[in-house]
Amino acid sequence: MRYDSITDAIGDTPLVRIDPDVHGLRNIDLYAKLEMLNPFGSLKDRAAWNMAREGLAAAQERGETVVELSSGNTAKALALIAGLHGLPFKSVTNRMRIPEIKDLLLLLGAEIEELPGRSECLDPTDTDDPLTLFHQRLNRPGSAHFHTDQYFNALNTEAHASGTGPEIIADLDGRAPDWFIACVGTAGSSTGVARALRAHDPLVSVVGLVGEKTDFIPGIRNADEVQEVGLFDPATYDTIESVSADEAIDGMVTLLRRCGLLAGPTGGAAYYGAVRHLRPLDERLTDRRSAVFIVCDRVESYLGYVRQRRPELLGRPPVKNSVATLTDTEARTATVVDVAEAQKWIAEERPLVIDLRGPFAYAALHIDGSVNIVDELFDELLRGGLPFGKRQPVLLACPVGERSARYAALLTRMGHPDVRSLAGGIVAWRDAGAPLVRD
Repeated sequence: MRYDSITDAIGDTPLVRIDPDVHGLRNIDLYAKLEMLNPFGSLKDRAAWNMAREGLAAAQERGETVVELSSGNTAKALALIAGLHGLPFKSVTNRMRIPEIKDLLLLLGAEIEELPGRSECLDPTDTDDPLTLFHQRLNRPGSAHFHTDQYFNALNTEAHASGTGPEIIADLDGRAPDWFIACVGTAGSSTGVARALRAHDPLVSVVGLVGEKTDFIPGIRNADEVQEVGLFDPATYDTIESVSADEAIDGMVTLLRRCGLLAGPTGGAAYYGAVRHLRPLDERLTDRRSAVFIVCDRVESYLGYVRQRRPELLGRPPVKNSVATLTDTEARTATVVDVAEAQKWIAEERPLVIDLRGPFAYAALHIDGSVNIVDELFDELLRGGLPFGKRQPVLLACPVGERSARYAALLTRMGHPDVRSLAGGIVAWRDAGAPLVRD
């Protein structure tokens, strides 16, 4: 196959049948759409090119910088596309949580600006969020940026409505699958593919997958971020189900070791969620059906993610003192205090207040006298044992109180007698009018 440009190679990715001996479904043919084989390595290649191509010439004339609120595959694809056209690229995010992606973006010449956003997924309804304010500023007239705006740009959805979805139908000999199982990020791919499939067959069932509340799965919203903003509309999905980070990694390992697919954790989440959803339906079927999920990207960028959460998969000893080892029952044992109780405790007992948010969020607003230890670093500290004496009372705070509660439960299990979590986190503290300081 010959192309005049690397962007001509975007799309037309394979649809591969998963061996029934792997997934165990007797009456459902399960297929993986291998979007990881796009030239820049992910599903986001389609959206990035579709959003950027018409505006690139004008951006060149005006000397603009291509900019996107992304810490992952969209940023990677846009950095490459911008470079192809002699344009600089800037990635804006609340935190780069995958070091390999950050290093690759820097290698590609991208500028990275990490702002103190309160969630992984942009929430335009949170008008106090610095990431939201930056998003609004980008869209003002006279901006020196070419903002591709993946959370709101209909061209994101259209890339999949005109490309990914019709390709699936063509590869199934002109039929739509009975089920389409999709991980939900910006919702561009799931919305676009669902639109194309349902235009062909209105009976197609669409299952949306999100991460569990306390989990981080790269590229996927978690259950706290399932709000109707931007391209995301809950009505697109017949059901929305959650997948844990461990389940995503389990699914990824199955795709790697049993199917020969170099899938990342998003693809693993899609596979795991698909089989879990389809298994009880399969048992009641008497005729042949089909289902499709998407392998979004490749595993190589996520080895650090795996090393942190499942070191035994890489030949390293399992981590004893980690929130990943907590059972649901243990997680519920955390001592949680509301804002009024926390203020009184701070005044009377002077506990060590540890803020687990990123440094930019901490610098923007924090509890006076608190110490900033980013949750990933705090997790590393705890692996070596208690990082402070048992006589020192500790109050943990995070954005909304869920992560800190898990760490409080872990510290309690490790033998600390007096560690508490701030209910509702810094958001609750702010909403209660309690004092916050700024660096």
